Amino acid sequence: MIEFKNIFKKFSDKQVLNDVSHTMLSGKTNLIIGTSGSGKTVLQKCLVGLFEPDAGEIIYEGKSFTQMTEDERKLLRQQIGMLFQGSALFDSLTVEDNIKFPLDMFTRDTHQQKLKRVNEVLDRVNLIGSNKKFPSEISGGMKKRVGIARAIVLNPKFLFCDEPNSGLDPQTSMIIDKLISDITKENNITTIINTHDMNSVMEIGDNILYLKDGKKEWAGNSKDIIFSDNQNLNQFIFASEFLQGAKRLRMMEEKNP
Repeated sequence: MIEFKNIFKKFSDKQVLNDVSHTMLSGKTNLIIGTSGSGKTVLQKCLVGLFEPDAGEIIYEGKSFTQMTEDERKLLRQQIGMLFQGSALFDSLTVEDNIKFPLDMFTRDTHQQKLKRVNEVLDRVNLIGSNKKFPSEISGGMKKRVGIARAIVLNPKFLFCDEPNSGLDPQTSMIIDKLISDITKENNITTIINTHDMNSVMEIGDNILYLKDGKKEWAGNSKDIIFSDNQNLNQFIFASEFLQGAKRLRMMEEKNP
């Protein structure tokens, strides 16, 4: 679980985050949604320590991240997995070596131990046998799955995903969503996802935070969001034809259980 309380962040004269508080739950997919410029990326970067909040507190499982020393933060970061928007694979490394990279950085395991772990996570993301391929030889969806494998290779307690479905077709996006959701629940990970994908909101939105102009505008889950009477939220989400249809379907189900 990650809590953040009264987070403020300003760049020059622009207030990007304004008194944002929320709790990200373990074993759940926690989504941060909002338009471009709403503060999603800045909030995520504050949570992992890439930006320092101007005020407020961030708490990882009861321990104040805000007050940790740099050495304590380094230890905590070993429990954090990151899935970047563009997968961020090393083009010159094979799939196997890309996934093994965190193990080389943070463990003293033998080569055989590392290889065993690499194959375990490759199996989990359905990429057995792809060890010696290079990123240029695999599809966009496969690159995302390699990115997920690398993000979980150290058995993280916390997983941060930045637009995991960016650039993917709808079918592949659904596969990635389900994979992230299943891994989250299987390992009781606190997963935080920045996304614009409304299909993801409906399919895996266990705990959703909606930001508008740097402020917490709404919070709830994928069912709550359909029946929200928050005008700003509705204007944001119902621009999606999918959610308009979903809302009609849910309302019919409520009337005819």
